[in-house]
Amino acid sequence: MSLFNKILASVGIGSAKVDTKLAQSSIKAGEEVDGIVEIKGGNIEQKVDEVYLTINTTYEKEDDDKVVHKQAVISTIKLNEPFVIMPGETKTIPFKLEVPLDTPISAGASKVWVQTGVDIKGSVDPSDRDMLEILPHDMMDEALKVFSELGFTLRKVKNEEASYKIRKRLPFIQEFEFIPNSGQYYGKFDEVELIFFPLNEEKLEIIIEVDRRSKGLAGLFSEALDMDESIIRFSLNKHEMPTLKATFIDILKKHG
Repeated sequence: MSLFNKILASVGIGSAKVDTKLAQSSIKAGEEVDGIVEIKGGNIEQKVDEVYLTINTTYEKEDDDKVVHKQAVISTIKLNEPFVIMPGETKTIPFKLEVPLDTPISAGASKVWVQTGVDIKGSVDPSDRDMLEILPHDMMDEALKVFSELGFTLRKVKNEEASYKIRKRLPFIQEFEFIPNSGQYYGKFDEVELIFFPLNEEKLEIIIEVDRRSKGLAGLFSEALDMDESIIRFSLNKHEMPTLKATFIDILKKHG
């Protein structure tokens, strides 16, 4: 083994490279994505301690009145036991990667990607990033469609840090901000935010935050005290989805 090549590999020159290839770039939350990790040996023999995949996203966090973007790991899987890759050798590792149900969907500012990491002792660790479009699972997709049918338009989607009182497994929640643009709710609400927590394939928890439009001095006073906002939390099973529209209407009526 050339000492010179070994020194170069220690700083990432002539070291092994990694390339992950996904069978599909678009997938529903809760499903599996297939793919392969391809590792190409460099100029010297190297020991690969670990090959792993992570599903990642970013979220907003307020820090001293400034918004900063933090990275969150949604899930991680290890693909191998330690092995040695020879100079010029190509090793292929197939995988099935489950996308958790609570993975945020790809909408608005919310981006999701698969990060491949390779731990190689005494070298700069190679990595690869592949964007993944996450589609809503069936219950969430239906809920979004029903809300749009009521005359609301989706204005913004973002991942935002949340307190332990609201969030679940992840340090953030994904907010769907709607504004009324037609129908009976036009002019009644400034905005309505929806947050989804899929508990399993058959059950969905929904949080609705209603922001009523201020009316006159009393309305402005309430708005200043955040008294114009109401938060409603409920859950429903898959067989109850046909009643969701009526549930939304009832909530909006009570808090409008």
